[in-house]
Amino acid sequence: MITLLLCGDVMLGRGVDQILAHPVDPRLREPHVTDARYYVRAAQHRNGSFDYPVEWSWPWGEALSVLDDSGIDARVLNLETSITARGEFAPGKSIHYRMHPANVPALLAARPDVCVLANNHVLDFGTAGLSDTLTALAGAGPRAAGAGRDAAEAARQATVPLRAGRRLHVFAACHGSSGVPASWAATGSGPGVHRLADLREHTASAVADSIAAVKREGDLVVFSVHWGSNWGYEVPAEQARFARLLTEAGADVVHGHSSHHPRPVEIHHGHPILYGCGDLVNDYEGITGLETYRDDLRLLYLLSFDEATGEFAALRLVPMRARRLRLQRAGTQDTAWLCDVLGSVSEVFGTRVRMAQQGTLLVEAA
Repeated sequence: MITLLLCGDVMLGRGVDQILAHPVDPRLREPHVTDARYYVRAAQHRNGSFDYPVEWSWPWGEALSVLDDSGIDARVLNLETSITARGEFAPGKSIHYRMHPANVPALLAARPDVCVLANNHVLDFGTAGLSDTLTALAGAGPRAAGAGRDAAEAARQATVPLRAGRRLHVFAACHGSSGVPASWAATGSGPGVHRLADLREHTASAVADSIAAVKREGDLVVFSVHWGSNWGYEVPAEQARFARLLTEAGADVVHGHSSHHPRPVEIHHGHPILYGCGDLVNDYEGITGLETYRDDLRLLYLLSFDEATGEFAALRLVPMRARRLRLQRAGTQDTAWLCDVLGSVSEVFGTRVRMAQQGTLLVEAA
């Protein structure tokens, strides 16, 4: 089997950056918070104090041993922060994320192969911050997808070699429904993100052409897209239609993200569509008001493909829980809660979710 790890939002900025060895200036311009260290104190107040600076592996916690034991061939995550210590706060936004370039070892602790940058925080500190982010990733090793120094680079796929001569191609884009301003779109000569103008059939056809230009027999393609609202389980019809068109046109997986909690999953003609993977690493522990979504519970998405045929074989989810800005394995009750909720919201898509061995969840077409 060839196994891929797909993650939701990895937000190593703001409060998480402050507990690492080289935090940036903590000043913020949020309506109610002016210092990033507030989020550290809030997490400690809720789940217990801890000393910092912490080790590079701290934010990932017990997830690292899970990944090491899962035989993963490639790891893809949505890096939802700018890697910079300079730049100006992006105007018109109330929430800004950045991590210091010297804290990149915290990202590398999870050994990502591809960092998706097409999201609504990578330009929080302008084009200078984006330039620093691209430079930091290029120097550290992970491939970037979804943003670049011009439109061609932003739209270009990241390619990872796999076993048996196969390759993984990760195409990444974002949509305005996730809060990405139109002004952030890369141009013919200017930096920015790969922003989809709409989710219509002609846009899906353009993506399909890009896939067809690089995909050869045996390759796998992930289309990673930042779309939709932060909260709620409803999937707009245009998103479902767009995702299905992509799987019918060569994408083996649609990897959606933006929501702060997991959203429905669909297996469309043997191709997984993850409408929203939720957050994986962030500093939200002490934030109150939306506890009904249990955004303290996170998921690792492990997708397996037959090595001989390249066909999708299984989707296994590993539930985690955030405590003290660190991931730990979710308990039995939390895992059962995730199983019930994700199964319920995915049922309309013909998908069932059931408890499996070793505290994991198995997602199947009904």
